[in-house]
Amino acid sequence: MKRIGMIGGFGPESTLDYYRLLTRQYRQLRGEGSLPEIMIYSMDIYAMLKLVEEKRWDDLTEYLLKGINTLAKAEADFGFISANTPHVVFNRLKELSPIPLISIVEETSKKTKAMGLKKVGLLGTGFTMQSTFYQEVFAKDNIFIVLPSKHEQEYIQEKLMTEIELGVFHEVTHQGLLKIVKRMIDEAFIEGVILGCTELPLILTKDEFGIPFLNTTQIHVESVLNYCLES
Repeated sequence: MKRIGMIGGFGPESTLDYYRLLTRQYRQLRGEGSLPEIMIYSMDIYAMLKLVEEKRWDDLTEYLLKGINTLAKAEADFGFISANTPHVVFNRLKELSPIPLISIVEETSKKTKAMGLKKVGLLGTGFTMQSTFYQEVFAKDNIFIVLPSKHEQEYIQEKLMTEIELGVFHEVTHQGLLKIVKRMIDEAFIEGVILGCTELPLILTKDEFGIPFLNTTQIHVESVLNYCLES
C-alpha cells in the first residue's frame, strides 16, 4: 500500500469530503481493520485564488510545489490536489514534482469516455469555466465541453465564493444551479455535466434530469485509491 499525500484547503469543506470518502471507500475495498496512510497539507485557498486571478502561473506553480515537496518530505509515495482550479498548472507541476501526481481532470476525462459521453457541460469556478485546461484534456478523448452562459458563470462563481465554499447550502441556490443544467440540456443537448469544483457535489448530490452528474471528487478518490492499492 502506498502512502497518500493530499494538498487540501482549496477549500476546507471539500478537503473534509475527500478524507471521508477516502477512508470510507478504503474500508469498502479492504474491509474493516485497516485504513490508508494519508498526509494532508492544507494550504490557503485565498492565496491560491489571488495568484490565479492575477495569472501569475510561475508563482502559482512555485506555491503548489512547496506543498508537494512538503508531502514528499513527509514520505508520501504520491500526491494529488483536492481542487480543480489549480490544475491549470498541473503539467508544470507534474514535471517538477518529486512524487507522482494524480490529475482530477485526466481521471474525469477517462471516466467520461468510459461512460460513452461525447458532449458534457462544465460547472466550476469562474476561472475553471473560462480557462481551457479542461477542454485540452477532454479533446484528446474526443469529448466536447459546453459552458454555461456568461451570466450563468457569474452566478455560479458568486454562489461558490459566498456560500458553498463556506459550507452554506441554500435550497434556492440548489434550484438555481439545476436550472442552469436544465437549460444546457434543452438548448445544447448535453449528455452529462461535470461538477468541476470539488464543492459542487456537496450541493448537487445526485444525478438529475436523466443525465449523469460527474462528481469529480468521487472520481478522483477512486483513482487515488486504485493507485494506492496497486502492487
